[in-house]
Amino acid sequence: MREYNLLKKSNSHFKYGVFIKDAVLGANDGIVSTFAVVASVVGASLSPLTVLLIGSAKLVADAFSMAASNYLSASSDAAFSIREREVEKSEVEDDIGSEMVEARQILIKKGYDGEDLEELVRLISKNKKFLVDFMMSEELGILSDGSIKPLKKGAVTFFSFIFAGLFPIFPYLIFYNSGNVFFWSVLTTAVTLFVLGSLRSFFTDRNWVVAGVEMLFIGGAAAVIAYSVGFFVNKIIV
Repeated sequence: MREYNLLKKSNSHFKYGVFIKDAVLGANDGIVSTFAVVASVVGASLSPLTVLLIGSAKLVADAFSMAASNYLSASSDAAFSIREREVEKSEVEDDIGSEMVEARQILIKKGYDGEDLEELVRLISKNKKFLVDFMMSEELGILSDGSIKPLKKGAVTFFSFIFAGLFPIFPYLIFYNSGNVFFWSVLTTAVTLFVLGSLRSFFTDRNWVVAGVEMLFIGGAAAVIAYSVGFFVNKIIV
């Protein structure tokens, strides 16, 4: 029974949770930035074709830029983590005594003493791999082991950005000749923002309504600012 419960608990964790941040940030930036562009162009009283062209170009360019930035950031983090792990391994191999002194001090700071402290020190000293992991986490504050693939993180960011960013400009493909096309873009974007925000509740402890409203508010604020800028710049120039 205990084995079953442990297995059940393990399976309850989301396998690809490490990519949730990339997907959420990519989708959020995709829909917010694209709709901000749409709103600014509409505010400047430009044609639906201009909205579609500028929105599409901005969507692809921004998606690539954000994905590339995430890839480079993840690559740097992975390289740094691997380098520090190799340094820590060398220190453990060359002078495990000093490392155990440092480990002991860390455990004392965490409140361990007496027999518990000695038992933990004894157990840690028997497993060099665990000692390296322990020092990486507790001494250096590095949790990653460098195994996360930067290319995957970049790809997740790119495709989530593109997917979410299509919603603000999609109505311009369907209702191109309609006088209410911006209304449909606003409606589509608002619903998508709320849904994307609500989906975050599956991976956090937040209420789905609160998460949805929060994302809707952030996207709406960006759109209002962008529309206002486009409107006033158009008035000043024209």
